[in-house]
Parts: sequence; C-alpha cells; structure tokens
Amino acid sequence: MTLSALAALLFALLSLGVCAFQLALILGAPWGEFTLGGKWRGALPRRARWIPFISLLVFAGLVLIVLAGSGFALTAYQAQAQTWIWGVVGYCALGCVLNAITPSRRERVIWLPVVLGLFASSLSVALLP
Repeated sequence: MTLSALAALLFALLSLGVCAFQLALILGAPWGEFTLGGKWRGALPRRARWIPFISLLVFAGLVLIVLAGSGFALTAYQAQAQTWIWGVVGYCALGCVLNAITPSRRERVIWLPVVLGLFASSLSVALLP
C-alpha cells in the first residue's frame, strides 16, 4: 500500500467521525456548543439542522475525491481527482483557520486537531505519487 493510499484512508477515517457527528446533530444530539461557533447549547434548532446536513454531503464528496486521487478507490477518476484534490486541501486549510479562531473553546479543542489531520492527509495525497 502506498503512502498516498494510507493518507487517504486516514482522511476517510477522520471524515467518518466528522460525518457521524454531523448526523448526530441532524438527529438532535445536544452538541450545539461544539459546532457553529458554539452559538447554541444543547441540540441545534430545527431551522439550523440543514447546516450539518450540507456538511455531511460535502464530506462524502471530499472522501470520494481523496480516495480517487490516491488511487485507492474509483481509479477511473484518478486523473480528475488529482486536480480536484487541491480544492479539498484548500477546504481543509480554511477549516483549520476557522476552527482556530472560533469563539467556542470546546469546538476548537475537539475539531482543530481533526481538521489539521484532514489537512495533512489531503495534502499528502496531493503531493505523494
């Protein structure tokens, strides 16, 4: 297994955790202070639950791009994914900045390390053969 494939698997594993968290928020888990700047304590209001839904869909797409870009899966799309991977790297870099400046200490403590891992693993897939 290549280093790129290992980095892609790490990205997928971290993303699985992110997606599980987003799904829990959609279903009403009382974790509002760990997302969206900690604006809501307890469960997110129903009117705000579309945000984790969109995040869940975005992360599913990001995982497909990273897995394809590494050649681990969806190899027919590897050439396109090797271009799109830079969008994933940029998205993760922006996530690092936003999680570093969030007013929610709890959100920062939990999600900044995760997003740094996503950034590092997606950058590895982008740079490694």
